[in-house]
Amino acid sequence: MISVEEAQEQVLSRIVALDTERVTLLESLGRVLAADVISDIDVSPFDNSAMDGYAVRFADVRDASEASPVTLQVVDHIPAGVQPEIPVGPGQASRIMTGAPVPDGADAVVMVERTRAGSNGGSTGGTVEVLRPVTPGENIRSRGEEVREGEAVLLAGETIGPAAIGLAASVGHDTLLVRRRPRVAIVSTGDELVEVTVKPGPGKIRNSNSHSLAAQVLQAGGEPYVLGIARDTEEDTRALLKRAPEFDLMVTTGGVSMGDFDVVKKVLEEMGKLDFWKVAMRPGAPQTFGTIGGTPFFGLPGNPTSTMVGFEMFVRPAIRKMAGFTALARPRVVATLNHDTKKKSDRRYFLRGRLTRSPGGGYTAAISGNQSSALLTAMHRGNCLISLPEGESFVAAGTEVMCIRIDIEEGTA
Repeated sequence: MISVEEAQEQVLSRIVALDTERVTLLESLGRVLAADVISDIDVSPFDNSAMDGYAVRFADVRDASEASPVTLQVVDHIPAGVQPEIPVGPGQASRIMTGAPVPDGADAVVMVERTRAGSNGGSTGGTVEVLRPVTPGENIRSRGEEVREGEAVLLAGETIGPAAIGLAASVGHDTLLVRRRPRVAIVSTGDELVEVTVKPGPGKIRNSNSHSLAAQVLQAGGEPYVLGIARDTEEDTRALLKRAPEFDLMVTTGGVSMGDFDVVKKVLEEMGKLDFWKVAMRPGAPQTFGTIGGTPFFGLPGNPTSTMVGFEMFVRPAIRKMAGFTALARPRVVATLNHDTKKKSDRRYFLRGRLTRSPGGGYTAAISGNQSSALLTAMHRGNCLISLPEGESFVAAGTEVMCIRIDIEEGTA
């Protein structure tokens, strides 16, 4: 057996980022940008008002107050989207809406709440009273305030979020060059499996692993392709595993232990290359990694929780690296274990647990349910994997332990 860290290092040393593709703005959400996004204009493209109010000259209103308001002639009404043609001269103002271009002559905008309508209701041809002073440039968004023409607004390697999409749109980009999502083939193995719509008969169970794995692939940034169930024969297993080169990565579940009908390891060794097949961890020591036709291959254990934990430790980082992400490890936090735990000293344990904030500001960690690898409830109720290292056979309550947050994405803690 090799350690978890050795297995992770072997996996990631063989994984490279995929090629690129150009997609629409909405399709780019959550993807890794592969080229800088350059602005074709200044942003803002012109001086514009940040408020509904009146465009004025600072010199006219510098001493305005409620006790001694300054009365100005209103010479124009400027809505957003219209270029003003009438400049603001001494003793004058223009009614202006948010986002509208600031007229020539004006160097500040007084928000409407700090004015009082004079004759004609403060509209064009009437007057307005300014009740408070302004400073030069107040309530004006200047041309090029955010970015200048030719500057990069987004950089290659960034993850695209909603604000990034808005920025790209504001500088004229309706498509973006991003890293391709890994296409991940999923195969469940076992004569005992039936589809989820079938009520299991004696000795049969529903194929839940394909669905949990597909969801994990989606969450990691990949595209899942469920190929079906491989029965416990070399022929059936070989028929599905030979499809690995059609995809960027293949994941199987089940068939990697030492049983008489566990044939995945044997077929992998015949068809491709085996790098490792056992890791010093619990749940799920039988963790197989290799390649088939150049496609990375992961053979995960068949128990549902072992499958999900193995995915978290090895497959998820590989998918993220393929997708161009640089943050590959889930966030870690130190917590105080609230119960005694016995374990085998020769392997790493990953208990399904739940972190809670303690009154002092730190974390406490407790198991989130039955730790049987055949059951998913503790995984569902948990928000972390409590990592208990090799070398210890007993971990006492009150011990500080490392916890892997499975409810928070990489690089967001």
